[in-house]
Amino acid sequence: MKTTPLHSRHIAAGAVMAPFAGYDMPISYRGIEEEHRAVRSATGMFDVSHMGEVHITGPQAQAYVNHIFSGDVAPLAPGQVVYGMMLNERGGVVDDLLVYKRSAEDFFLVINASNIDKDVAWMQAHTDGFQAMVDDCSERWAELAIQGPGAEDVMLDVLGIDCRDMTFYTFRDIILPSGASAIVSRTGYTGEDGFELYAPADDIAAAWDTLASAGVEPCGLGCRDTLRFEAGLPLYGDELTDDITPLEAGLGMFAKTAAKPSFIGRDALVAQKEAGVPRKVVGLEIDGPAIARHGYAVLDMDGNAVGEVTTGYRSITMGRSLAMALVPAGLAAEGTRLQVQVRRKVFPATVVKKRFYTPKYKK
Repeated sequence: MKTTPLHSRHIAAGAVMAPFAGYDMPISYRGIEEEHRAVRSATGMFDVSHMGEVHITGPQAQAYVNHIFSGDVAPLAPGQVVYGMMLNERGGVVDDLLVYKRSAEDFFLVINASNIDKDVAWMQAHTDGFQAMVDDCSERWAELAIQGPGAEDVMLDVLGIDCRDMTFYTFRDIILPSGASAIVSRTGYTGEDGFELYAPADDIAAAWDTLASAGVEPCGLGCRDTLRFEAGLPLYGDELTDDITPLEAGLGMFAKTAAKPSFIGRDALVAQKEAGVPRKVVGLEIDGPAIARHGYAVLDMDGNAVGEVTTGYRSITMGRSLAMALVPAGLAAEGTRLQVQVRRKVFPATVVKKRFYTPKYKK
């Protein structure tokens, strides 16, 4: 099993560890609820060094990225970040990712840990006709996320990195005191303001130690998932898969079918839009304390299985049982009454907006 550069620190801190995407990763330290609340109210830090990074360079790097990516990187100014997906020919999602634009010839892509090998192979298989080089640099980067309403102050006061003038989904290249090159972006996966710092392993370790000494809460993947869930952010393998399109996931705004005449998967999305999206990912509020987990059946009011839960929790912030689920489009309207089967019992549920918590980004 792989480990991140911070693995020994997680063990020393007594973190609960578990396998994730081939890595031994911290799930929690003090507890998921305590860490979740720390991010919502103050600041937490996450080791996300398991994520993948790919460097795209060359005279036609921009044309190549636009070919494999659902978003449009051409209008971006250097220093901007955009979220989107890589799609297969059926419109299903190969992966969702962030694209960082340094210039029309230089892009930095951040992909999901569980998909690194698959994504890189897929990218390399689609370079024909483009003067662009795909460099899997995942092993050369480590990543630390600092998230929460106090993140901006922590970046300046603790790490000495002034991010006050950075707006949401922007980044800059910086030089750390060690002389190492690094990237800092105002991005995150929690629904709160925050930053992600990409740097070599030794520098990430030094940053972690400095933050820990200042009392910043270490957070595991457990609360990373509860936080992103409340904010309605998708997780690959749950709300997005090779068989779920951006339109079905409610993420059509990140597939620029009108702005771009061509990209892999575009024709399938256009056809699906014209025919009518057959199913949608929705939010569910469940009556009572039952917790609906991934894969649990969603039923109509006659007891017929019509869909399944993609993610479900007892919301820590809202104190309600909530879920995201993939259901037929005809049952996706807010207020629709459905049922969720939790083990041997069936609980009523209501379709609601899947953004359960209003994100607090600095825009």
